[in-house]
Amino acid sequence: MMRSKVAWLLGRLTRKIWIRVVAFAALAIVAVGVAKLLAPYVPPAWAARIGADAVEKILSILATSMLAVTTFSLSIAVSAFSAAASTATPRATALLQEDRTTQNVLATFLGAFLFSLLGLIALRTEVYDEAGKMVLFLATLAVVALVVIALLGWIVHLMAFGRMGNTLDRVEAAASDSLARRLAAPCLGGCRSGGAAPAGATAVTADAVGYVQHVDVPALADCAERFAAEFHLAALPGSFVHHTAALLHVAGAAPDDEQARLLRAAFTLGHERTFDQDPRFGLIVLSEIASRALSPAVNDPGTAISVIGRLVRVLSAWTAQADIEVEFPRIHVPPLRADDVIEDAFRPIARDGAALIEVQIRLNKALAALAAVGDGGLREATAALAGYALERAREAGLAEAELEAIRRCSVAHGERAD
Repeated sequence: MMRSKVAWLLGRLTRKIWIRVVAFAALAIVAVGVAKLLAPYVPPAWAARIGADAVEKILSILATSMLAVTTFSLSIAVSAFSAAASTATPRATALLQEDRTTQNVLATFLGAFLFSLLGLIALRTEVYDEAGKMVLFLATLAVVALVVIALLGWIVHLMAFGRMGNTLDRVEAAASDSLARRLAAPCLGGCRSGGAAPAGATAVTADAVGYVQHVDVPALADCAERFAAEFHLAALPGSFVHHTAALLHVAGAAPDDEQARLLRAAFTLGHERTFDQDPRFGLIVLSEIASRALSPAVNDPGTAISVIGRLVRVLSAWTAQADIEVEFPRIHVPPLRADDVIEDAFRPIARDGAALIEVQIRLNKALAALAAVGDGGLREATAALAGYALERAREAGLAEAELEAIRRCSVAHGERAD
């Protein structure tokens, strides 16, 4: 099921940290206000047991400590983002910034600070009677419990947050999820297209420069019905477009200015690529991490070998796309091509790891494994990439014995991985 533009934007909005911070802050305000409303229901005997001094002291401690803890936790999160950008790739930091545990912890700490601050203000202005102070005391205990739970979770979370393995896990999960969604709807719900525009079709060009982040296919299908036309998509999520680049081609009557505006509105453009509808981006980011690990400055072939294994896991889901479910018959979309995903995933590794026999052997075994589980298109793509990898290894000056070891496990020479 393809999501509309509004649903996609809402989904991205819920991953922003300020949404959780605002939500927890609103709960803090509500909690302080509810204490006043619930005061009449507190038995007088209970209210007499809790004095204003006890509540005020606890709130003062909470306010002082939460401000410091929030600032310190935020600095830790920023350090983790910087570490991921420097050791892995800057493209991976977006996934860490969307980490729910980090967002919930920071929101909890800031919400607790705001609750204690508002509670102190209410106490100083004598908003509460004795019963209200009792309710505020109980609410304060609940907030303290939430803070303790958040601290424990934060301590456990920091053991791995921002480390290379943790970053790789996040990028692999994002790539797998995006590829699975695309394989479930290889043509985004439309009909399969060869990619070429039909004769006489009118091109609708972009009105801005950037990457296509999302395509609202349901909105395009609605426009196609109203315009009595068929649309052939030219720019899929991940495509870089400019003012002369076609977003789609209209087979039918040429759209007027208002119709062209509606068609452009179905495409969301941004400065950077995103993982949601762009499975190739996840593969590129994984390959980028491997390339950085293979650079002379880092010299970490172990990380590159780990990335190769993760790429095999992601691409093992690739299946033949012969039969697809057509939800929008007037929309024509080119599916993912096997040679594109294989080149995105492995070509930089074959280039940058050409002189390392251990990387080359693992790369060729990975390609052979994918050839064994994939369809014909994937087998052809892996064979082509294996040939490219062997040629780069030969140019890098590997010994003939090492080249022979690569040939023995290369899918290009009809062998399979052990």
